[in-house]
Amino acid sequence: MQLFLSIAFYVGIAALVIVLGLGIANLARTDENQASRSNKLMRMRIFVQAIVIAILVALGALAGAFKIGF
Repeated sequence: MQLFLSIAFYVGIAALVIVLGLGIANLARTDENQASRSNKLMRMRIFVQAIVIAILVALGALAGAFKIGF
């Protein structure tokens, strides 16, 4: 399980970097849909970031960094 979460974490980080890069590249565009696209990319980045944080917390729980429960 820990191996699966580690792989998922790195895949999530890669997805986060890709979405962030697309958002930065979108700033250079000057078409009429730029603002709408920027907003969608920001929402997607926040969603992917939340997933990566949840995976990181699960990895910490599996590694014994903190105890859940009693």
